Amino acid sequence: QVQLVESGGGLVQPGGSLRLSCTASGSIFSIYRMGWYRQAPGKQRELVASITAIGITNYADSVKGRFTISRDTAKNTVYLQMNSLKPEDTAVYYCNAVKDSRPSWGPGTQVTVSS
Repeated sequence: QVQLVESGGGLVQPGGSLRLSCTASGSIFSIYRMGWYRQAPGKQRELVASITAIGITNYADSVKGRFTISRDTAKNTVYLQMNSLKPEDTAVYYCNAVKDSRPSWGPGTQVTVSS
């Protein structure tokens, strides 16, 4: 089983930046893909960005050009650099890992974009 812990959320003004981190532990060998999802109040959880074991990335249209997903394999950590943040980016952000077609989730970290 894979355990995930997120960090880096907080309150930021519109136009600002945040970097989220997600560290994986446990049975991390052969994780196929890691990514970030978010869920705003009253809305469904949605994919923000993902990165596969060979470095292929995918982004939601709403964050393309503003967010960047990256990873540090040695630290078992995935990052989400978020720039030009907008109020509509406000949500709980969840780290996700897929291994053997089974997903694991972190507890989530709150991101609030407000003046």
